[in-house]
Amino acid sequence: MTDRRELPLVYSCSGCSSAAQMTNWLAIQLDRRGVAEMSCIAGVGGDVKSLVRKATSGRRIIAIDGCALECARHCLDRHDVTPDVHHRLSDDGVRKRLGEDFDPAQAQEVLDTLLERVETELKNG
Repeated sequence: MTDRRELPLVYSCSGCSSAAQMTNWLAIQLDRRGVAEMSCIAGVGGDVKSLVRKATSGRRIIAIDGCALECARHCLDRHDVTPDVHHRLSDDGVRKRLGEDFDPAQAQEVLDTLLERVETELKNG
């Protein structure tokens, strides 16, 4: 069994739109599959010391944003943390919708793409 402290950290924007909620689901999937350890981006953005310490620990970082606002990336940037992989769902054609749930079939397609990208970029980087 892999020590979770050796896994990359994954952060998702987790806002209110369908795209943001998909980022949360994607991050949970990476966590549950043992690809990454999910951590709390709100804590990083809110300067919670233990969560900032984790984010700045030197572990590899995956950031998943739902749209061009890139809230997860900006929260990390506040602490001079640059993600090793930054995935923006709008680049996958995911539309940001307020008051709606995300499409599970589209989420699975994005997850497949994201898993492949994470494996490639973290192995080569």
